[in-house]
Amino acid sequence: MNAPCGHLRRQGTTPAEQPDAAATAPGLCSSSDTAASGAASIPPPQTHTDRHELSDEQLLAAYRQGDTGCFALLVQRYERELFHFLVRFLGDRAAAEDVFQETFLQIHQSADQFDPDRRFRPWLFTIAANKARDLLRSQTRRATSALEASVDPASPEGGDFLQLMSSSAPPADTRMEETEMQRMVQTAVMNMPGHLREILILSYFHEFSYKQIADILGVPLGTVKSRLHAAVACFAELWANISKNKLPPR
Repeated sequence: MNAPCGHLRRQGTTPAEQPDAAATAPGLCSSSDTAASGAASIPPPQTHTDRHELSDEQLLAAYRQGDTGCFALLVQRYERELFHFLVRFLGDRAAAEDVFQETFLQIHQSADQFDPDRRFRPWLFTIAANKARDLLRSQTRRATSALEASVDPASPEGGDFLQLMSSSAPPADTRMEETEMQRMVQTAVMNMPGHLREILILSYFHEFSYKQIADILGVPLGTVKSRLHAAVACFAELWANISKNKLPPR
């Protein structure tokens, strides 16, 4: 299957902002390959209206049959949510752009291996989370240890935490202009240990179920629950320090 040239880039970005997908995977978009993709065995592409009526899984199946427009729509559907996830995870917009592109390049390369009985969204986030972790490891970021704290999510502290998560949801503006509260939340999140940060983001920002998080991170369900409890406690501790100006922004 040929790489979907031009579809790996998020809308609103320019070639100068991130590497070209073709440069990342040389040879995937040659003119001879494009001609070969027009073989009679490939069904005619979906119309624009038809594509928008398809589920994620159906779009990927159509893409596997040669309809590159379906791949473009998948990128469009997840460009905001996945990019925001990566920005929160990595704390760096440029790095998030790179990982976003690498994630969808991996989707292209692994499309034929996708299990049709799975849901596309958790699979997409599994790939993105793995690539983000790989990048953080390659950058040899300083290690931080989990705080030994315990906060009941149902307690007043837990309720405050949920309000903070809600307040940090990105505004409609694609430039993601941040409020002071959002910057403080981001500072707390980025100062958390990676294994707690990722589970917090998946649960509270993107509302994955425990089961889906377990699948994305490749950990037992019980680990998800205990790790999320620790993540809430860690965030509460960091938030208290930020509120007292004891923690510098990151």
